Amino acid sequence: MVLLAAAVCTKAGKAIVSRQFVEMTRTRIEGLLAAFPKLMNTGKQHTFVETESVRYVYQPLEKLYMVLITTKNSNILEDLETLRLFSRVIPEYCRVLEESEISEHCFDLIFAFDEIVALGYRENVNLAQIRTFTEMDSHEEKVFRAVRETQEREAKAEMRRKAKELQQARRDAERSGKKAPGFGGFGSSGVSGGSTSIISDTLVEPEKPKVVPAPIRPSGPSKALKLGAKGKEVDNFVDKLKLEGENIILPSTGKRPEASKALAPPVNVESVHLKVEEKISLTCGRDGGLQNMEVLGMVTLRVSDEKNGRIRLHVINNDKKGVQLQTHPNVDKKLFTADSLIGLKNPEKSFPLNSDVGVLKWRLQSAEAALVPLTINCWPSETGDGCDVNIEYELQEDGFELNDVVITIPVPSGVGAPVIGDLDGEYRHDSRRNMLEWCLPVVDGNNKTGSLEFSVAGRPSDFFPVTVSFVSKRTFCDIQVMKVSQVDGDSPVRFSSETALVVDKYEIL
Repeated sequence: MVLLAAAVCTKAGKAIVSRQFVEMTRTRIEGLLAAFPKLMNTGKQHTFVETESVRYVYQPLEKLYMVLITTKNSNILEDLETLRLFSRVIPEYCRVLEESEISEHCFDLIFAFDEIVALGYRENVNLAQIRTFTEMDSHEEKVFRAVRETQEREAKAEMRRKAKELQQARRDAERSGKKAPGFGGFGSSGVSGGSTSIISDTLVEPEKPKVVPAPIRPSGPSKALKLGAKGKEVDNFVDKLKLEGENIILPSTGKRPEASKALAPPVNVESVHLKVEEKISLTCGRDGGLQNMEVLGMVTLRVSDEKNGRIRLHVINNDKKGVQLQTHPNVDKKLFTADSLIGLKNPEKSFPLNSDVGVLKWRLQSAEAALVPLTINCWPSETGDGCDVNIEYELQEDGFELNDVVITIPVPSGVGAPVIGDLDGEYRHDSRRNMLEWCLPVVDGNNKTGSLEFSVAGRPSDFFPVTVSFVSKRTFCDIQVMKVSQVDGDSPVRFSSETALVVDKYEIL
């Protein structure tokens, strides 16, 4: 077999990426690929087409073609086997089979093509070997990176030590009533001690402020170089620490910001603001049976204007799943049971101002599989060299919409990245946590079902438990606050609300 070139082209014959294994000019290969669509006969289902000089062996890839150009005396069976290997390599580097994705990973594909064919002849390699060769894992590189990380850690420790020394020097200068020592050089006489305070406060825990009389300074402008609280030097110093991966603790809070699982609150918050939030905990067996499901919900009220303190909430309960409702002890339970109104037992009193008050909560516990909002079906099948895993999801209720859905499947460690086949949505492989994350921005009535197929070494039990996370703008039990009105006169009150369904635990064991 003599393979002249391997290319990925459009159905119009435009070359996206092409690798020639013999001496061929660019004009020659572009001419051959441009003539390829014209030679195809749509009335016949073949995987090859011949001309007087070359043979095209091809395989459709959605809107593209994987094409091998060989000589006419090559073995067609070997050509087809090589074509299948080329077609399996492309999804390994490209998540979607589109022109932009192929162009973005063109060099990765060329390196992989070179591992399959050398000087026109097929190499005896499989997909796992190609992945290993292209990764170019090097022990010397690992040693170099380890040494570099050690040096970076030592440099960060030295920066922290220097910052502490500067802070101590500032404190000693304040105790003695002298100016803080400068950094020397041009403009050192105009250096203030504020810079060392900011640098140290960002690296170590701030101490309690001490009452120190402020020194009297001339009010006139100074042209000397200063490191003040708004100086660029301090900002650059802190920014460099952040770029190097150092976690800077903010002096005002002392805590690192955490990402919220729920949806973002509305921008325009009225004086009466409602938060309707549900948390779902669910455990299913891998055979599809529901072991336990619990949904906990709560309506939280926040009043920021005293004029709107004496109000009532009109609740609409459209739940048909058997939810159990419970009101706050200070809420008139009889009023809620009779008219679905949430109001205080003493109508003359007002709700607390500027505090979140839970006025209604509910609970749903069930073992009925029909109530599961999103079913996950995972089928690992053992093969000779590993497992083929087919996993699919299905939305049970048409009117429901789930956002930011992430289905996490564990994969065995030390076996490399899984080979992705059919895929709806996107995926991420986390080699550190040994997880394959299947990401779907939206799951609703338009895409109720989807599937993912991948192959990797392992046993069927290695791919459990499967965990799911998502958020929704609609509650599972369909309990809503539709109106807010004054106690006196029943006049409507403007209010804002945010509704979210979040996942506390969602596992397929």
